[in-house]
Amino acid sequence: MMYTSVFILQNKNIKGGAFMARYTGPSWKISRRLGISLSGTGKELEKRPYAPGQHGPNQRKKLTEYGLQLQEKQKLRFMYGLNERQFHNTFIKAGKMKGVHGENFMILLESRLDNLVYRLGLARTRRQARQLVNHGHILVDGRRVDIPSYIVKPGQTIGVREKSRNLQIIKEAIDVNNFVPDFLTFDAEKLEGTYSRLPERSELPAEINESFIVEFYSR
Repeated sequence: MMYTSVFILQNKNIKGGAFMARYTGPSWKISRRLGISLSGTGKELEKRPYAPGQHGPNQRKKLTEYGLQLQEKQKLRFMYGLNERQFHNTFIKAGKMKGVHGENFMILLESRLDNLVYRLGLARTRRQARQLVNHGHILVDGRRVDIPSYIVKPGQTIGVREKSRNLQIIKEAIDVNNFVPDFLTFDAEKLEGTYSRLPERSELPAEINESFIVEFYSR
């Protein structure tokens, strides 16, 4: 099966109760295998928009219902860069909220601090954004927060520490970014943005069918 090597990352997550750490391997191969751009640039799929391997271009096997559900889960998990434990725990949390389970799940993922740092254009990828948060460069409402999974609430402000404002990684990201979602406001001079409101489903990744993920975890 064309997705076997990716799915092993999930199916071998549990061994004696322990979960594997977040996948940190070659993201371009994963992007091509899942058919999405994990970097957000689309460069991974420009030349070879098919799964890696000798028979990549000719792999057109029809996936089973389970395979489709698993594929969709992996797409979303790798997109936001979570390990299986984090991903599943967020899914469970979303199920306790009012509203549509799948949409709530995606909104929670979108509300993570590392993701919003990326959405504001302070980092070129979510992986870079996670590093900025981990290393203490990011403020929430004026206080340093170094937890990438921190859930930002509407109205809260995200900024960069004074001594981190000249980081090359941030300058380069700001220079190339030309889009900030409508649910965020951003002041490039202050390097500060506000999570104005929760995103609507139409503002979240269109290439994801979250109903498959709900079905996967409901088995």
